[in-house]
Amino acid sequence: MNSKVKELINVQVNKEFYSAYLYFDFANYYYGKGLDGFGHWFDEQAKEELEHGEKLRSYLYDNGEEVELLPIEKPDKKISSIKDPLVMAAEHERVVTDLIHGIYKAAQQADDFRTMVFMQWFVEEQMEEEKNADALVSRYELFAGDGKGLQSLDKELSSRDED
Repeated sequence: MNSKVKELINVQVNKEFYSAYLYFDFANYYYGKGLDGFGHWFDEQAKEELEHGEKLRSYLYDNGEEVELLPIEKPDKKISSIKDPLVMAAEHERVVTDLIHGIYKAAQQADDFRTMVFMQWFVEEQMEEEKNADALVSRYELFAGDGKGLQSLDKELSSRDED
């Protein structure tokens, strides 16, 4: 495997685990506000990010590469409103999309067709992640203008199953 591609995938393992930390942090915020449905939604999102990191980690091992586990940064987002984590998550997903595209492009430049095929799943997954994050912001803006709307959205989010 091309050394740059390997390095980018290894870094992405860390970024996916950081994403889980970030989403657990958002979940903690919502649980603290009594919005358990929002907290549950972010807990499920965090679990999904851990799965993504594991998938990348396994890919490296399956291709004879070692994985270096890097320190995971503490989330440093300053939350001042119920909407903030939703917007921050949507922004974060766009950053992750850029990182995934960078890995794909590096694999393409290295003629690493196996990695390109593998990363195609992540490219498609990020399209879904961005869509879901943006939809949640829009739904919050639409329904959360009053207490009943917020309560209804919170209840709906509590029913999210593992993806």
